[in-house]
Amino acid sequence: MKNSILSVCLLMLMVANSMGQNLKAKIKIDIERRIGTVDKLLYGNFTEHLGRCIYGGIYEPASPEANADGFRKDVLTATQNLGVSVVRWPGGNFVSGYHWEDGIGPKANRPKRKDLAWGDIESNEVGTDEFMKFAKAAGVEPYFCVNMGTGSLDEARNWVEYCNAKPGLYYSDLRAKNGHPEPYRVKYWGLGNEMDGEWQIGHKNAEDYSKYALEAAKMMKWSDDSIKLIASGSSNYVRDWAEWDRTVLNSLHDYIDYISLHHYSGNQSHDHNKFMAVTLPVENAIRITEGIINEVRSKYKMKKPIYIAFDEYNVWYRAWNDQKLEEHYNMQDALVVALYLNVFVRNAHIVKMANMAQLVNVIAPMMITNGKLWMQPIYYPLQLFAQNCKGQSLQTLVQCDRYDAGDYKQVPYLDVTSVFNDASQEIIVNVVNRHESKAIETTLTNQVGKLASKALVSEVNSSGLVDENNEKEQKVKTTSKEMNLTGDTFSYVFSAHSFTQIRIKVKI
Repeated sequence: MKNSILSVCLLMLMVANSMGQNLKAKIKIDIERRIGTVDKLLYGNFTEHLGRCIYGGIYEPASPEANADGFRKDVLTATQNLGVSVVRWPGGNFVSGYHWEDGIGPKANRPKRKDLAWGDIESNEVGTDEFMKFAKAAGVEPYFCVNMGTGSLDEARNWVEYCNAKPGLYYSDLRAKNGHPEPYRVKYWGLGNEMDGEWQIGHKNAEDYSKYALEAAKMMKWSDDSIKLIASGSSNYVRDWAEWDRTVLNSLHDYIDYISLHHYSGNQSHDHNKFMAVTLPVENAIRITEGIINEVRSKYKMKKPIYIAFDEYNVWYRAWNDQKLEEHYNMQDALVVALYLNVFVRNAHIVKMANMAQLVNVIAPMMITNGKLWMQPIYYPLQLFAQNCKGQSLQTLVQCDRYDAGDYKQVPYLDVTSVFNDASQEIIVNVVNRHESKAIETTLTNQVGKLASKALVSEVNSSGLVDENNEKEQKVKTTSKEMNLTGDTFSYVFSAHSFTQIRIKVKI
């Protein structure tokens, strides 16, 4: 009996010790193993006429925060601090019923319309000229999405003329009459939104969409051949999404520069390990789409590249049926956003644009409540990537423990990317520790060049996975510290459920 009790006690002690021990891992970085240039457009965002994103978000003339044009100065500053490079507008589902001429000219004369996508009344108070004022004030590149649902071919072409032509043509003269004689030079144009979805106003099958978008693309490019066009790619991975993309690429390959992909993730099952694996199919979709792009380029002997624009992504599941879509994010969601960004950086050779949906209030990194702007947990990983991850994405060797979760097999606890910034001669290492409760003691080795004696370590973390922020308290935020290094191999312990970014100067 005593021996049995002793055995049980020893077993319990061993389990307790095992639970307390850190896991082990290795990371190897080689600045000569380059994947591709990290495009600044990976750090984009998205604003749609939905809920409080435009009205009561970026634009609120009655607010004490409003500038002379009605845009909130605190949102403009936070957008700049976030490092947003490009903003997609005006939708989203909204655009498939939007007619851009409703939103120009004297505001008193602009019609009010019912938005059939979301059920709101659209005042058209913010239109093309107003959005361009926002883009200039925020320092972001505009990316316009045209109406391929209820819109006409002429409507798409005329919008390009309104924005980009010099005075002397009907629509460019109309722009000048509205107070903007100089062309806006809008470079990026989307050929509709999620046209593969039955939920979309004017939904089409792949063949019909491709025929219509091709004619629009011709006219838009003939109006301004310097613009870049983004085709509406797959937004639904359940169906034959690869065939949609193949049809679109075969039809539009001569005219488009990007094809879009969309993905939203959620934790409806409240299973941490499964939630931490939701970006695995995203990476798979990117690689399959890249394969289709290469197939089409080979078939038509194309020299011109076609890239992927991942122009909608985020965590979105709690506010799915909420008309305002005001998702409140927690620490767990911030990790998933960091995982998305790692996927985009790891595939930087083919993914050249990404747009978090959306900018403020609506499934967004920032929120306004009681007139005050505050940052959601997902703000901070995007900010670290946007501000620091510039240069060349690197192939990175990672050895660590793995886990299985449902259909997800052999998921590494550490998700890692590294970037070499040629301009600053700096290595940036981005590490998500997926483990819910265990830190991971990691040996990091630099294989080319000599590391500096100090590193800057920034970590996004909180004591609880479900910790949220609010207008009074920021439980989830970035903390930074300096770390001393001796040589080209060093150890670091990545905290449980954390995103960490390490920046180190390197002498080549």
